[in-house]
Amino acid sequence: MITLIQIATVLLNLVWWIIVVQIILSLLIAFNVINTYNDFVRSLHQGLEKLTEPIYRPIRRVLPDFGQIDFSPAVVLIGLQIVQMVLGNVANSIQTGAPL
Repeated sequence: MITLIQIATVLLNLVWWIIVVQIILSLLIAFNVINTYNDFVRSLHQGLEKLTEPIYRPIRRVLPDFGQIDFSPAVVLIGLQIVQMVLGNVANSIQTGAPL
């Protein structure tokens, strides 16, 4: 059981980093620091968008429209932290034998 929790934690960390990289890349593109005329930047941006869009879509349906500001990545990052905390508590209670 602990191994499954560790695998889930690693996967959650991977998703967290993918979202952070996507946020930074989107900001760099928005502020015209880098542009999408570069094939590598464009393919990286499109790949990250395809990975993160299914995660953001349900949150965007619930959140109100804030214009150009998208808060769905922040909501996902907060949700990931909460899930990681819960998994950590479950792993700790399994190791110590304490009730949840």
